Amino acid sequence: MGTYRGWGGPSYRVYGGGGGGGGFGWLLTPIVKKLLLLNVAVFVVTLLLQVSAGRLYVTFIEWFGLVPQTFLFGGRLWQPLTYLFLHGGFGHIFFNMFGLWMFGSALERDWGRRRFLRYYLLTGAGAGLFSVLVTTLGVQFGWLALRGSNPMLIPTIGASGAIYGILLAFGLLYPHQPIYIWFLFPIPARIFVLIFGGLTFFSALSAPGSGVSHVAHLGGMLFGLAYLRGGWLLQRTVGRYSDWKLRQRRRDFEVYMRDQDERDSDRPRPDRWVN
Repeated sequence: MGTYRGWGGPSYRVYGGGGGGGGFGWLLTPIVKKLLLLNVAVFVVTLLLQVSAGRLYVTFIEWFGLVPQTFLFGGRLWQPLTYLFLHGGFGHIFFNMFGLWMFGSALERDWGRRRFLRYYLLTGAGAGLFSVLVTTLGVQFGWLALRGSNPMLIPTIGASGAIYGILLAFGLLYPHQPIYIWFLFPIPARIFVLIFGGLTFFSALSAPGSGVSHVAHLGGMLFGLAYLRGGWLLQRTVGRYSDWKLRQRRRDFEVYMRDQDERDSDRPRPDRWVN
């Protein structure tokens, strides 16, 4: 993790900025379109704030970026969601939104609006929380020393945690879909995800001061994997529990009927039936 200074503004961590393209030719889906517009709108607002009111811009980033210190001890519990919509420059937001369009549209068409939005927000927030956890542990155990700055006070911004989660889901659901690196070299989606996942993991270990929150990238993929695989495990667990409850009720009913038959057999038979 490291610092990044965009347009002469405050220090913050960003993630995103890698490039890759694919000739999918997909139209914008409703949630992807709304997310694109919202991210661009917030980006324009932050740009205007920096140009016209630098101090207000700094305050805006500190309040709505993900700052470990203020999130954990300052009560700013909204930050794991709001930081997703802040970006540190044109290249930063462009590649994030390009990835959202290229991979997110297919997922939204297959999953539907609600499930896709839930997955996007979950992986994005999960990536941020994972980054906060690693930063806090790094400071506590002395793993992080960021050129005299306190990592607990540096905001993390950007949507790449969610984008990496989307990339992971795309690779799992469409493993043979070719992805064109720089529009030239086709790679199957599953291989693409494995390469990015490996690079992200080693970057998180070896480049803590690069200005890019590789830990958040990794967190987005981990939370995406937990959601996709864990959802199957949860469904299987719930199904097994329901089967157990059904068997339990069946046994209870059989015991009740057996007791009822025994009680009926002990009763004296009437000498006549009354209708």
